[in-house]
Amino acid sequence: MSSHRPFGLPVAAAALALLTAAGCSSTNAKASVPVPSPPAEEAAFCQALAKELPGTVAGLERNDPEPDSELTAGWGDAAIVLRCGVPRPEKMTDPQAQGVSVDGVRWMVERREGDGPRFTSVYREAYIEVALDERYTHDAAPLVDLAAPVKQTVPCALEPECE
Repeated sequence: MSSHRPFGLPVAAAALALLTAAGCSSTNAKASVPVPSPPAEEAAFCQALAKELPGTVAGLERNDPEPDSELTAGWGDAAIVLRCGVPRPEKMTDPQAQGVSVDGVRWMVERREGDGPRFTSVYREAYIEVALDERYTHDAAPLVDLAAPVKQTVPCALEPECE
């Protein structure tokens, strides 16, 4: 069902112009994120993952956050930020927690107020967190580009649960 709004096109055009202008005035400042400190075995999986991560995710170029670490990666202007070796989120014990499966990798979804979703891998030997900004509020598509490297480098901890 769609509704006709006569002001929709001008509003959309104005929003596009604003986004375009904002994109052109972007600074080259890098995002800063906390670097996880996992146990050695998990860190080894994360280091292997770092070597396999793609140069682009969802069409955005790689732009790693600071400080430089094999445990973190980013794409775009902090639109997509991956942290490997994060602690198990408390929310994973919630039987009402929501999840998605993307190309054989399962993720727990957390909605964040005023920002996009955060996904944390489940059933893997290391927890991988992918935080998306607000443009991905209802979109898990960036996980498609990350699924193969995760499956390749971070083994399943609970075999029947992995696809």
